[in-house]
Amino acid sequence: MKYLTTLFLSLLISSCSKNTTIDNANQNTKEENISYSNVDLYLTNADKSQLFQFHENSIPNYVSNINSSINVDPDVTYQEIDGFGFSLTGGSALHLNNMSSTERSKILKDIFSLDGIGVSYLRISIGASDLDAEVFSYNDLQPGQTDVNLTQFSINKDKENLIPVLKEILAINPEIKIMGSPWSAPIWMKDNNNSIGGSLKPEYYETYANYFVKYIKAYQLEGISIDAITIQNEPLHDGNNPSMYMEAKDQAEFTKKHLGPNFEANGIKTKIIVWDHNADRPSYPISIFNDSEANKYIDGSAFHLYNGDINNLSSVHNTFPDKNLYFTEQWVGANSNFKDNLIWHTRELIVGATRNWCKTVLEWNLASNSKLEPHTPGGCTECLGALTINGNEVIKNDAYYIIAHASKLVRPGSVRIKSNYINDLPNVAFKTPNNEIVVIVANNTSVDKSFNIKTLDQPITTSLKAGAVGTYVWKL
Repeated sequence: MKYLTTLFLSLLISSCSKNTTIDNANQNTKEENISYSNVDLYLTNADKSQLFQFHENSIPNYVSNINSSINVDPDVTYQEIDGFGFSLTGGSALHLNNMSSTERSKILKDIFSLDGIGVSYLRISIGASDLDAEVFSYNDLQPGQTDVNLTQFSINKDKENLIPVLKEILAINPEIKIMGSPWSAPIWMKDNNNSIGGSLKPEYYETYANYFVKYIKAYQLEGISIDAITIQNEPLHDGNNPSMYMEAKDQAEFTKKHLGPNFEANGIKTKIIVWDHNADRPSYPISIFNDSEANKYIDGSAFHLYNGDINNLSSVHNTFPDKNLYFTEQWVGANSNFKDNLIWHTRELIVGATRNWCKTVLEWNLASNSKLEPHTPGGCTECLGALTINGNEVIKNDAYYIIAHASKLVRPGSVRIKSNYINDLPNVAFKTPNNEIVVIVANNTSVDKSFNIKTLDQPITTSLKAGAVGTYVWKL
């Protein structure tokens, strides 16, 4: 009996050992049978465990499964992309210009070169924004004075920080596009003689049109081309410092009788863009486009998303499909958290704005210091820059990584292509000038998600952790 028991145990152990060996062999076979695609991934996790981390050829080819699928069709195309980037405020330029030349060069290359995140579009203020150290215009006068001929016009204030930094950026990326936006006209042109609120006096419409012409020409003399201007930043928000109130009918009047003809007479090709405010009022730009005299001078309209629904932008496109759309500003609050910002800004802006026909997505703003300075009296005190710069120390914040997921891979000249929208997996797809396919996906859930991305040539099976963002690149 003892012998039989010993024999039985010996056979059982042998059998278990063989089964274990077989199981391990099967597992090894399964791993060896996985084929990997020629697709790269740039990954950011909500917990910051990976921040725009590059993964080369690490995504498996598609195998049949029941996962959700993002279906990409490069033969169905939409708008061409101008670029992704930031507002280079006067305060941003101040902090950058105060760095040592070596450290400034390092961070500018990281932001604007393709070795870094390849930012390709910038918005700057025409005169001061609320993130300048002080309020100024290019024609400031003593109380009671006027200068209809703009003989005292000067951009010298911009030559202190903004223009030197722009020239360094242009040396890194000569093709970068720049948009200018005014927060206010010079106060002597306004009906309240104040930097806050008030409206442009009709008798100064022609003078203010010449102000834009002088601005563009002055920057041209510095070797800086202004690709586009918006007529007024946030024209229905008159409580900022500086700010100016401008109704749609006034923007139409100013454009058709003054700004447009002045640009035409001076051979200026800079694009004229209206609105530059929230998605809750698509009727504002539409009403201007309905004015045929104003319409002929206008390239399109610009939007922010402090109010309204991003999908409202498509109503503007659908009404006037020949007019371009731009997303030009969204802040990141200093007291918000990375997890929430990553998913919201990716879903609403990188995906949402481009799926609703925008040619640009710009975050507000490029840089501040740890005290969130400078700002004007009454200006934004909670605006977190994409960079925090203290002397030569640089910290990369939320907006840096959000923009990176598009700016590095979706180059100017890329076109948006068709992909199906999935609420759990908001996504947008592009074809680049190099014929690469780029798909940006966010996991808009609180659980990890496996899914497929099906392209014509190389479908893949992949996954993202809860709240993560991935940019997938199909290489040539």
